[in-house]
Amino acid sequence: MNLNNKTQVLIEALPYIKKYHGKIVVIKFGGNAMSEMRHVIEDIMLLKHIGIKPVVVHGGGPEIDKELKKSKINTRFINGLRYTDNKIIKIVEKVFLKINQGIVSNLKSHGAKAINAAEIIKVKQKNPKLGLVGEITKVDNNKILKIINNDFIPVISPLGTGNGSKRYNINADTAASNVAVALKAEKLTILTNVQGVVINGKLQPHIDFKTAKNGIKKGVINKGMIPKVEACIYAVKNKCPKAHLINGLVPHSLLLEIFTDKGIGTEIVYKNNINKS
Repeated sequence: MNLNNKTQVLIEALPYIKKYHGKIVVIKFGGNAMSEMRHVIEDIMLLKHIGIKPVVVHGGGPEIDKELKKSKINTRFINGLRYTDNKIIKIVEKVFLKINQGIVSNLKSHGAKAINAAEIIKVKQKNPKLGLVGEITKVDNNKILKIINNDFIPVISPLGTGNGSKRYNINADTAASNVAVALKAEKLTILTNVQGVVINGKLQPHIDFKTAKNGIKKGVINKGMIPKVEACIYAVKNKCPKAHLINGLVPHSLLLEIFTDKGIGTEIVYKNNINKS
């Protein structure tokens, strides 16, 4: 890239830097995107340094699968959600603690103040058929805001606390969307391992609620993409201005999505007549 092109990149980014300065941005990553953690961490650090307030929610499905396999425990999914019993929840807690510590350590090694924001999600049992899977009833936004206001980056594991301090597994995308709504975040960005929502072989830069729900009903949007799309719909429906699905395996995809006019991935919108702004 020549110097003139570099200048153009900065000029293109400027309005977005202004727009998001001082605003909360919730970033969900994990699962397959964990392999590109270095790029994601660098992106988060840049956001922090230019005055954006990042909040991280992580997943860890592949890591959980590995641990369950080691323990010879079968796993199954119902509508993209992992059935969880007492044995599985112990493994989930162990894996999430390790991932959380890894993200916090990486952020600290890049000069940030970061902390495990634990015990911030209250839940009830979602469905007996899913076992120990929680439905979120409350997010302690005051606790998260206190962490942010003390200049720390909160790193949140998708675990909830129910009656009797019982622990429940939560889908990470669902957790991220609820955190975004509770914090009145300016943006929710979910990193995945695909381009975004693809219909008939074509990436959808924008997809509205109606099209998304029809896609789920017809099976065009399926498996693990269902909770991701539903999470974005929930966020936008509850006044989070922007919700995106992007490919976390693309180096610096987070910066490309936020700071370029074209962006990448799929934005979930109320009606499909909205341009990136």
